[in-house]
Amino acid sequence: MKYWRETIAVAQRILTELWRRRRSLIFWCIFPISVLFLNGYILAERAKLSLAEAMEFAAPSTLVGAALFFSCLGGSVATVVSEREQKTLKRLFISPLSGTSYFLGIFFAHCFIGVGQAILVYAIATSMGAKFEGSIGLGLLIIFLSIIAYVGVGFILGTQLARRTEDVNALVATFGVPLLILGGAFLPTSLFPENLLEVAKFNPIYHMNESLVAVWANGDNLSAINSHFVFLCIFALVTIVLGWLSYRSMLIVERRL
Repeated sequence: MKYWRETIAVAQRILTELWRRRRSLIFWCIFPISVLFLNGYILAERAKLSLAEAMEFAAPSTLVGAALFFSCLGGSVATVVSEREQKTLKRLFISPLSGTSYFLGIFFAHCFIGVGQAILVYAIATSMGAKFEGSIGLGLLIIFLSIIAYVGVGFILGTQLARRTEDVNALVATFGVPLLILGGAFLPTSLFPENLLEVAKFNPIYHMNESLVAVWANGDNLSAINSHFVFLCIFALVTIVLGWLSYRSMLIVERRL
């Protein structure tokens, strides 16, 4: 119960600060909405689909490729870096709060943000006439695995490569934008040449995108996306473990400073 109370307290503090700033919250809402409509209209025009049908394919790609990437990965990197700059970690060492609870609190806060963005994207797509007939449970599981993967990578980047707030944008742009394009977030993977598709198979965003589109746009089941799902499970597990180890090593360094 102690860890649970501390985790909830940390998550609540991060979400409260976000709510007070509001600007970041508004931008995290505007960005996926604008990408959703851009993807939807372009897909409708190029694929000769109705806007409702285009939204069925655009919503999954927008969610995992745009919304969750920048809020869960970029957000977790920014949180870790700002907490170091504000000396929050220093105060952690003289408080009864455990490092585990702090790690989990940041994780759950960004999970909450990711779920909120998922509801927003699909609510707008549904209001435009899109129908998602695939398994809701399987789709939510893919989203959850995507959030775990993004937050895990965010901890790795935030603890090992970023030292100042100015580093966050450079990190997200350097690692993120090529992966987003290669993952099919802005361009359908059907337009990729064969050799580029082979490279994309090593990109976790590609598997997030393909599996969620297959489930909620095409109505596929688990057996149809088995390779994507297995990759996501392994990648999410590896990143959260590496993220935890990176976080622990950062605490050791902070104690010495």
